[in-house]
Amino acid sequence: MERCIANEKLSDTGFSYTLSLINGKYKMTILYTLMEFSVVRFNELQRYINGISYKTLSVMLKELEADKLIVRKEYPQIPPKVEYSLSERGKSLMPILDMMCEWGDKNRL
Repeated sequence: MERCIANEKLSDTGFSYTLSLINGKYKMTILYTLMEFSVVRFNELQRYINGISYKTLSVMLKELEADKLIVRKEYPQIPPKVEYSLSERGKSLMPILDMMCEWGDKNRL
């Protein structure tokens, strides 16, 4: 039986779910950074992602952590030290990011 768009909803697709997790101006950039550098501190992320505000980075990190794509590790010391890394779930997205990087390298104008 042929599929009919009138009977389908984009929101029911795996594509839509994946997009809901990584959608946001900086989420893919944060994931890419953690893929490249493994463990990164907040200030390092902010410097690396030029132009991102403290508040925006904080919100993006909280959302990625809530979606279980990254892990936040806090060390009990003064001054406070917090590190971010990819969770196993986040690491499972890396083949997609790798393919995006390869496509960009091949198709850059």
